Parts: sequence; C-alpha cells; structure tokens
Amino acid sequence: MNDRMRIGDLTERAGVTPRTVRYYESIGLLPPGEREGHGQHYYGEETLARLRKIDQLKKLGLSLDEIRDVIDLYFTDSSGIQPKQKVLAILHQHLAEVNQKIGALQQFRAELQSNIERFECWLEEQEHR
Repeated sequence: MNDRMRIGDLTERAGVTPRTVRYYESIGLLPPGEREGHGQHYYGEETLARLRKIDQLKKLGLSLDEIRDVIDLYFTDSSGIQPKQKVLAILHQHLAEVNQKIGALQQFRAELQSNIERFECWLEEQEHR
C-alpha cells in the first residue's frame, strides 16, 4: 500500500473533510502535510492513524483540547498505558461533572414539582370558595 497520500485520499479513507484536516493541523492535532512540487500536500499512514484515533476519542466524549493533550501519547508510548491512564482520568472527570449536573437537575425537578403542587393547591382552594 502506498505510504503517501494526497489530502483527498486521506480524507476519503478517514471519513473526514479536507477542512477538518486543515483545522486539525491549525490547532496542533495533526502535523502539517509534507509539501512537494506544486505545493501539493502529502500525508503518511501515521496521519491516517491519528485521524482515526481522534475520531475514537471524540466518540468517548473528549473535547479537541483534551484530545490534543493525549494524542501524542498514543504514538510515543508503545505500551499504551500512559494514554489510557490519561483518558481514564479525563473520563472520570467527565463522570463527576455529569453526576454534578444530574444532582442539580434533580434538585431543580424537585423544586418545580413543589411549585406545581403549591400552585395546584392554591387554585383548588380558590375554586372551592
């Protein structure tokens, strides 16, 4: 298989748009493609692997900033331990945030229910006068 590909081949294989590749390059998630000839950019298999890993991490709920903090570890730590530990810490943080939001929503729900009951009681009293 050819190790070098143009942006169109890369995006087709990765299932992203050229705009996404350029954006990821601009924010440091991907290294810029190598320029040759008439300014044509070429990308290697590692770029494709990085795009696929970015997609996997996005599906786990990581933001692009969080992905930027861990993506290089996937390609420098051959054991895979460090990146998974870092992702696990991020996921624990997300879970804590979600639990906090659920608690706040449950409290809000209880307050709404209480207000509804108070209004219904008041209206019922008014109807029986």
